[in-house]
Amino acid sequence: MNSSSLSIPPPALSQPTILARTSTAEADFPAPSRADATDYRSLSRTELLLILGFWLLIAILTSVNSLIEPQGHGPWQPLVPFAAILVTLSNSMMWCAVTPVIIWFASRFAIERTRWPTRVMFVVIGLVLAIVIDLATGFVRQHLFYSPTPVSPEMAAMARLRRLWFMNEFIVFVAVLAAGFARNYFWRYQVRRDETVRLQAQAAQLQAQLADARLSALRMQLNPHFLFNTLHAVSALVERDPRGVRRMIARLSELLRTSLDEADEPEVPLQRELTFTERYLDVIRIRFQGQLDVDMHADDDVRDALVPNLILQPLVENAIKHGISKLSGGGYIEVTAAREGERVIISVRDNGPEVSLDQPSSPHSLGLRNTRARLAALYGPVQSLTLRHAPGGGLIAEVSLPYHTQSDLRTSAVAAQA
Repeated sequence: MNSSSLSIPPPALSQPTILARTSTAEADFPAPSRADATDYRSLSRTELLLILGFWLLIAILTSVNSLIEPQGHGPWQPLVPFAAILVTLSNSMMWCAVTPVIIWFASRFAIERTRWPTRVMFVVIGLVLAIVIDLATGFVRQHLFYSPTPVSPEMAAMARLRRLWFMNEFIVFVAVLAAGFARNYFWRYQVRRDETVRLQAQAAQLQAQLADARLSALRMQLNPHFLFNTLHAVSALVERDPRGVRRMIARLSELLRTSLDEADEPEVPLQRELTFTERYLDVIRIRFQGQLDVDMHADDDVRDALVPNLILQPLVENAIKHGISKLSGGGYIEVTAAREGERVIISVRDNGPEVSLDQPSSPHSLGLRNTRARLAALYGPVQSLTLRHAPGGGLIAEVSLPYHTQSDLRTSAVAAQA
């Protein structure tokens, strides 16, 4: 018999996350913050110290340059030792004093949003400030550290303006203004990045809560479906085998108790799932009156692997409903679980009649659709559920999912907290 396979298409769920679990308490997220072009973060103490250190370094470098290559003092004679160094230091301290103001000014405007009148204002303010600092430096040079010249202060100032000596100061203003713009952009980038991280964390929590809600909804669908099918089997035997019915009701109560006790657990160890499935098959054996053989086998290294809660029961139920129940003779179900590398492979095989896998309506029971949806919600694209023909007749339903244990989850949680 030619074998073929059919992959059940996933339902329309949002992109899931492996083992999405959330607590009922909502996480506290900080209120959203916005950083627009006119926001300003005051200079910190560290930034103020950096500004002071920068201008002291500029003064030192300029002074060293003047000592290595002296240009002479012209008609002025120094009144104190190291007069050139003191003048340079005075000029640097003037710029150090106005640098925070320029940075504040740069924070009030976003250069990419300003129009030409604002940019003209930048130039005018820069020229005025450059002229003021240049004249102030000239005043300090001529009246504090060097002997006065026969030229009047007004004439000296006009000479400096005619020679455009203030352009050096204007270049310094442009550099400080650019640093202010860069600082403002960097701060806005940090605020937006923090906001993005906050929104991503909130979205991840909402997505996990949505996955939890969908898993709960799927479980609410599965339990009544399972109960209905089992009660249907009880009603079919109530007259011909009262003793068997009493045993079925006793087993059913155990199954329901186990199902309710584990209702909040999306995953359970495989060994617990095998035990639950074995009790379910005990009920089914009573229904088939000894005409059903069951073989369950799981490798020792996979029994502690975590699998979705109630993952086997819908597969077994599908094998009975669409396979064994249509046989005139005895039926056979084989449940196996093995580890292949970092994956867990679980298969349910029956010896029912051949069915066409080209028609998805026949094998797609509610249980299989439900199982596929739960797998997608828990593991995303790293899982699969396939149906294929078994050699010699019957079908094989095979589930493949990532191998992980409870200890792996604890290790991951500790690593995430660290």
